[in-house]
Amino acid sequence: MMKVLIALFVVVFVDVVASQCTCENMKWAVCDGTPCQCTILVDEGLKQPIDCTTLIPKCFLMKAEMYRARTGQSTRSIAGKPVETALVDNDGIYDPECETNGRFKNVQCNKTEECWCVNSAGVRRSDKGDKNIKCETAETYWVRLELKHKEAAGLDAVKLRTGIENALQQRYKLDKSFVSEFQYDKDGRLIVVDIKKKIGESLPDLSRMAYYMEKDIKVLPLFSNTTPFEFSVEGSKVSMEKILVYYVDDKPPTITMQKLTGGIIAVIVVVSLIVIAGLLIMFFLARRQKALYSKAQPREMETMS
Repeated sequence: MMKVLIALFVVVFVDVVASQCTCENMKWAVCDGTPCQCTILVDEGLKQPIDCTTLIPKCFLMKAEMYRARTGQSTRSIAGKPVETALVDNDGIYDPECETNGRFKNVQCNKTEECWCVNSAGVRRSDKGDKNIKCETAETYWVRLELKHKEAAGLDAVKLRTGIENALQQRYKLDKSFVSEFQYDKDGRLIVVDIKKKIGESLPDLSRMAYYMEKDIKVLPLFSNTTPFEFSVEGSKVSMEKILVYYVDDKPPTITMQKLTGGIIAVIVVVSLIVIAGLLIMFFLARRQKALYSKAQPREMETMS
């Protein structure tokens, strides 16, 4: 009888330990072992160990997304600059090269011969070149969040800021002291939040918070608990419908206008043709008027004679 009880206790204990071996910060993680170890698949048969006590590095998340996209698994839906040098992640997802600590390598090539430089958030900050491209380390020290909230009546700017700061701290573990500025346009339902750390400091990694928040609002949460992102203002829940993230680095980007997209080139060409056509029309009209004036002068002289 005693042996049976001991066996049942062991089974229950193992079940409890197993149930506690989870990753709250990454819904795609697989966790097992004693002590508990969690990993995410970033390629066929390649498991990346992750630390589930904090937000997972953006570089690891992007690699996991690319692997899931290649294998037909669910990943994502298609879905005012603070300074002139601010960058927006317009290039979308790619398969990045990561350091062992989860940071993006300065040079990214996406498994092609074409390479470019990225900042600590993995956002392209240079023109594309070959594999001999030279890149310096650029740390994103300032992130601007442009948010548009859903319809909600009677929101106060001060209380709205408190609600967002609480959400950033509770959901993304970002200390409130990093929120440097807050602006609110009530009529446009637009919220602008500036998050800064001291230049030269590597922590916190602001790209993690920004990436998790983008997923929360644009697609689905990356957390195991997929409760949508929202926060409380005087007991009322406020949800977001749009988000735009700007990244500002401690060094200016080196992107030039030498490689414009086809759409931008087409616009420039059309505008240039319109301007040229307008100038030609003005030139010929002026020439015609001058010719008519020249012909009219002799006639007037004949009439006077």
